[in-house]
Parts: sequence; C-alpha cells; structure tokens
Amino acid sequence: MQGILYEEPSIWQFFFVTCLLGGWAAWMTGKASAQTWRSFIQLFAYMLGLGLGIRFIHHALFGGTMFSLHYYIVDTIVLMILGFVGYQYTRTNQMVTQYNWLYERASILSWKPKG
Repeated sequence: MQGILYEEPSIWQFFFVTCLLGGWAAWMTGKASAQTWRSFIQLFAYMLGLGLGIRFIHHALFGGTMFSLHYYIVDTIVLMILGFVGYQYTRTNQMVTQYNWLYERASILSWKPKG
C-alpha cells in the first residue's frame, strides 16, 4: 500500500497525521459547519483547505512532499469522508432534538418525519 495511499516509510505516520489529527480536525469542522447551518459546498471548501494543512504537516514533520497532487487527493478524500460523516451526525442530532415534534431518528446519520 506504500506509494498508493501514503509516502512515509510507515503506515503509522499516515494513520497518525491523516486519520487521527486530520480526521479529528475534519470531524470538528463538519460538526461546526452543521451547528452553524452551513451547506455541504462550504464544508467541501473547508476540507480542501484542511487537506493542504495536512500535506504541510506531512512535509514539515516527516519530510513528505508538500505539492504532490496524488497524496493531496488521498489525504483530502479521507478528510472529506470523516468531515461529511461528522456533519451528517451533528445535523441528525440537531433535527431530532430541535424539531422533536416533526422528526425522529431513522439511523445514526438520518432522520424521518414522525408518522
């Protein structure tokens, strides 16, 4: 998998920087976007910027390439997945809490009208 998903000599560096640090930041960005009623388009733009930040951390701490389109796309896709899941989780909690007379939880990431 080295060379496809990550460029570091160890997968643990990829997990630590991209999945743990970047994933936490992406989740919190998704949560903040949902709490302030922002759209998916704005969250998408935030994740693109966060992807640049994660590439910088790979470059500054582990000597990775800063301007690698391939690894930027990989990192940003991971961040977008976690960011959009955090967004949807928070939005679901908002809808079933604030509008509990209208909606009920259908799953952990969705709601449905009360029938």
